[in-house]
Amino acid sequence: MFPENMIEQITANLYKIEIPLPELELESINSYVIKAENRNLIIDTGINIEECSNAMHAGLKKLEVDLEKTDFFITHFHLDHFSLAPTLIADKSTIYINKIEFDIIDRIRSGNFLPELANSSRMNGFPEDELQEALRFPPVNERGWKRPHPFTFLQDKDTLNIGDYQFKCILTPGHTKGHTCLYEPNKKIFISGDHLLGSITPAILARFDDENPLEEYLLSLSRVYKLDIELVLPGHKDIFRNCKERIRELKDHHQERLDEVISIMKEGSKNAYEVASQMVWNIDCDSWNSFPAMQKFFAIGEAIAHLKYLEEKGKIRKEIREQKIVYLMA
Repeated sequence: MFPENMIEQITANLYKIEIPLPELELESINSYVIKAENRNLIIDTGINIEECSNAMHAGLKKLEVDLEKTDFFITHFHLDHFSLAPTLIADKSTIYINKIEFDIIDRIRSGNFLPELANSSRMNGFPEDELQEALRFPPVNERGWKRPHPFTFLQDKDTLNIGDYQFKCILTPGHTKGHTCLYEPNKKIFISGDHLLGSITPAILARFDDENPLEEYLLSLSRVYKLDIELVLPGHKDIFRNCKERIRELKDHHQERLDEVISIMKEGSKNAYEVASQMVWNIDCDSWNSFPAMQKFFAIGEAIAHLKYLEEKGKIRKEIREQKIVYLMA
């Protein structure tokens, strides 16, 4: 039996289905459904596992959504947002995604991405035994695009018209490189994916040396701040209205993080794993040593993002010592 409170009507013909994520601390993802006379649209889907599939099909049945007349918009490549979609598509379905995100999916499917990710983690000090444990988490390519299907690529400022809704694509790099939100200027609705979340902080992670996702994220926040938004529909947790206030809070959070990293770095040279181990994390564990390996994997990515930002600003510098990356005060 599908719980009634898992479906919420937001405005006319726009609904939220809360899809459970039993394998993740996030607990659930918000999938948004727009019903229209000709073609419906589903925005983000959940993971390709039984619990997500059952919830999605039950919700769509309750809403009387015909998948034969339904298209999909994927905000970004993370498996909780995209990997159920291939099981839902019909022959005439269109899957909209930014090409940057598709290229990452293609890279993952090729088998090259995870080895590169593992090597980068080693260079940043991640111990081998913990790294192998973290990488046992089901990778995207095992729950990804099993069924070949053409994509339609949408770029920044492209429009997507669904019924009475006229969405504008807003490229918001940071959480991922090609993360794309949907903005409805007439109704002042912003479907934010993982760019803006109301009660938790979006993960801003760096893995590779050519990335500066925190710089991109802060710029994206400033861009979205200028939009006239009354209602934010995030990928996780509750819908909220205080968009500008939330953006200010997120900027303040990252400034506090940067100050924290500088304070840690003043103690002497460290790799990213060591920096992450001294940062304060909102996780129910007694100490860094008791963190699950996957949480350490996320933590080191956030540490690298802040270290990279500070390096680009000239606050710290980086050295390679015995094939390991070490950071020092500039």
